[in-house]
Amino acid sequence: MTQYRMPPEWVPHERTWMAWPCAEGTFGGTLPQVRREYADVARAIAQFEPVTMLYDPENCDGTEELEGEPNIELIACPLDDSWLRDNGPTFVLGDDGSLAGVDWTFDGWGGDWPHEKDAKVASRVIELAGAKRNPSEMIYEGGALNIDGKGTCVVTRQCFEHRTRNGGPTPEEFEAELCGQLGLSKVIWLNRTLENDSTNGHVDVVAAFVPGGVLCQVSADPEDSDYQNLLDNRAILEAETDGEGRPLTIHQVTSPPVDRKADGSRRFLSYINFYLVNGGVIVPQYGFPKHDQEALDVLAGLFPDRIVVGVLTNAIADGGGNIHCITQQQPKAGGKAHA
Repeated sequence: MTQYRMPPEWVPHERTWMAWPCAEGTFGGTLPQVRREYADVARAIAQFEPVTMLYDPENCDGTEELEGEPNIELIACPLDDSWLRDNGPTFVLGDDGSLAGVDWTFDGWGGDWPHEKDAKVASRVIELAGAKRNPSEMIYEGGALNIDGKGTCVVTRQCFEHRTRNGGPTPEEFEAELCGQLGLSKVIWLNRTLENDSTNGHVDVVAAFVPGGVLCQVSADPEDSDYQNLLDNRAILEAETDGEGRPLTIHQVTSPPVDRKADGSRRFLSYINFYLVNGGVIVPQYGFPKHDQEALDVLAGLFPDRIVVGVLTNAIADGGGNIHCITQQQPKAGGKAHA
């Protein structure tokens, strides 16, 4: 029987999957700007690997901007929203190199958002990729986990507790399903993520594994409401070991400054929500020159053999996510499923 394992993001990709923004309920009047930023992200990725952009045929304004773009393919697919990290499949590789996609049960982030169409997207992507479908009855999203390719996964209690507020798996049952689907041996639990996190605790805004270690976001501002929580997350990681029993090497990047919208709500800004591509790193930028450059420099140091590309993504951030949230990597079949 084939055993499957999720490879780390830095292994070679076949392509990147994205979904064109269509949800006015998510983005409101900023939807045109969000579409421009999605196009910028897609073009940045397409410098390194193919991009397949799904679009809802009933709401596809702006896609003409990408028609004819090198290395970008457009495919019609009914959509409710555009966060493909969450409702798309989590791709895994078999011990024989075969490609499969885990099709988690998607419920619109706890039933908070429309998801009738989005719940069917993962199976469609798996079909288009020519992969085997590995279904899971567990409600889950790809942005809620990050793995190191050595059997280790990091998640948050905040996300788990939100998903199970009306019943669901116990922590032990949750870990068993996660490990079984992704070939993991250890789950590390952080507490929570950032203020105003509409995903209710997706770990990919506060911590991400990198080759040989883990990168976490910290705040340099003691008045920041996230200051202590981010330090607590770092302390948890410092006290942990990976799936092979080795201490974790910790790296850090400083948060962008606290910035608030006109209504007083905090803007949802993270540098951890970067995305790795073949030969590159695509990094959110917010218009804070000192902080933006520091993030680019940190990632350039962690990935010295890759080109680091910054993309301004303020409107995407205001919708509740960023570059990692809107992308989903498809690893090359036949490759290794470990770091």
